[in-house]
Amino acid sequence: MTTPEPLPILRTPSALRHFLASEAAGGMLLMAAAALALIVANSPLAEDYHHWLEMAVGPALSAKLGPTTPHLLINDGLMAIFFLLVGLEIKREFVDGRLSTWDRRRLPVIAAAAGMALPALVYLLLAGGTPGLARGWAIPAATDIAFAIGVLALLGKRAPTSLKLFLTTVAIADDLGAVVIIALFYTASLDFIALAAAAAILAGLWLLARSGVLSLWVYGIGAAALWYAVLLSGVHATVAGVLAAMVVPIVKTPGAPDSAHSPLHRLEHALSPWVAFLIVPIFGFANAGVHLSGLGSEALLAPLPLAIAAGLFLGKQLGIFTAVRLCCKMGMAPPLRGATWVQVYGVSILCGIGFTMSLFIGTLAFPGNALLIEEAKVGILAGSFLSAVAGFIVLRFAAPHPGYVREEAEICAEIDTDGDCAR
Repeated sequence: MTTPEPLPILRTPSALRHFLASEAAGGMLLMAAAALALIVANSPLAEDYHHWLEMAVGPALSAKLGPTTPHLLINDGLMAIFFLLVGLEIKREFVDGRLSTWDRRRLPVIAAAAGMALPALVYLLLAGGTPGLARGWAIPAATDIAFAIGVLALLGKRAPTSLKLFLTTVAIADDLGAVVIIALFYTASLDFIALAAAAAILAGLWLLARSGVLSLWVYGIGAAALWYAVLLSGVHATVAGVLAAMVVPIVKTPGAPDSAHSPLHRLEHALSPWVAFLIVPIFGFANAGVHLSGLGSEALLAPLPLAIAAGLFLGKQLGIFTAVRLCCKMGMAPPLRGATWVQVYGVSILCGIGFTMSLFIGTLAFPGNALLIEEAKVGILAGSFLSAVAGFIVLRFAAPHPGYVREEAEICAEIDTDGDCAR
């Protein structure tokens, strides 16, 4: 009797390497989409641009939301897929990635927490006393990972891989915080019947995962039902994306590229290009269009845009860099390998690019108030632009770490086993 040959271990390329590459390219496309939105919004096509976003294209999904419009489909529908990918990334990193142990989680989680708290504090100090503006405190608390990694990609080898990994893990922890904020602070009155239905659907999906069901189409149908139940419940529908991701099964592949048998890894690889190259740029185009005509110093220095810009540009860099310095000084975490403190400061500035998530939270903070939403966009664009330019300049002219080449090789070997580097 012949001994049967063992089944081959199917693997897909490293999710982390794939993620960094797609986010970098997607970030550049997002920049182009935002620039195009600004051009269109300040051209003779401006009226058509706004009319297209708000025209009715379908029946009301709920009495509270009103008619279905492209803007609604993008912000509540397509962005739910974006949050599904965010949830998959969070679960992968916490279960089988660089945040799988408390030692690895400590620095990025503390840095992300400080990088959310200080911008919120700066915002409240500048705008909290103005009636009606306190609700926007979370707008400068978010980091746009695609935009930030896109800027890092422009630096090429001047940006050590350790900085990219640090930015990724901080942004993932930041995204988790943003989801919690949206669920807790930007939820309207609740429909408890719909909420109970959502809980039942989620429990059913969890039981399927526990029973060993690996077919993605089952989870796809369940995720769609969960999205609609959450939409009706009063909790923002995009939260359903993260909840659905939490029950998608994962096959651990420690120290190796991802298993092709893992539903989570397969879904993440399938969604990543659609989110990076289609969904996020569409969101950027639909939400970055700001009419700049007559925009002078008075408009920029109004309480809302000033508070958001200051929170993003000053609060983010001070919160994150101070947290990292203190953690390293107190022995809670080692310094980033192959990176100088000047480079760490540069990437802390880049964390002030809050574009996508900040725009999204801005629409939730001031629903139905077009004027405040436009002012928020001005502050987001200003703060993100300042952070991108200042961070790029600091990193472009920062001297490399003496052990840069050796550390790059070691980090590359850690995150890839198939011979390619994360860059």
